[in-house]
Amino acid sequence: MIDLVVARIEGLIDLGGPVIAVLMVMSVLALAVTVWKAIVFEAQGIGRNLQRGFSAEVLDQVAVHRHGADALRQRLLAQYEEAVGQAASGLRILDLTSQIAPLLGLFGTVLGMIAAFQTLQEAGSSADPSVLAGGIWVALMTTAAGLVVAIPASVLLGWFDSRLEKHDLMLRNALEAALAPEIGAQEAAPAQGLVHA
Repeated sequence: MIDLVVARIEGLIDLGGPVIAVLMVMSVLALAVTVWKAIVFEAQGIGRNLQRGFSAEVLDQVAVHRHGADALRQRLLAQYEEAVGQAASGLRILDLTSQIAPLLGLFGTVLGMIAAFQTLQEAGSSADPSVLAGGIWVALMTTAAGLVVAIPASVLLGWFDSRLEKHDLMLRNALEAALAPEIGAQEAAPAQGLVHA
């Protein structure tokens, strides 16, 4: 089974050249980052739950410390932003993969087209169109491979970014509500007066 997989990978690399090999490495790296970040995001509750991970630690400090609200807010936001930076580390690899993979695919296509036209030139007047078509097919395969790697990386990056943004909004709102509960009570009172009127 493993021998068959290795043989197929070697066949793809022989067919597409070093560009395919680089794209394969990039896809494995992007997959590893995706699994790693999915585990981290789930463990920290990013985008879903403020009661786990660094969000819970930040919110717990509001109850423990009795400093001035502004000083505490600044310190907790700095701590939170550092934790978000750590949670987002590694996502740059997905960003680079989504940007570089199509360019590598295009580079492979250009190299393949050069090789196809060299073959055509060497054949001279007795050129066989099937030889040229085979070279173009191989060249276009690298573009397809680049897109196959880039599109999922781009989608996954967008998904991770949206969860981080949602989590950021949830935590900032929870932090403001915990640091200034009187503002929420003042806003609720006029709204209740409007309902009774």
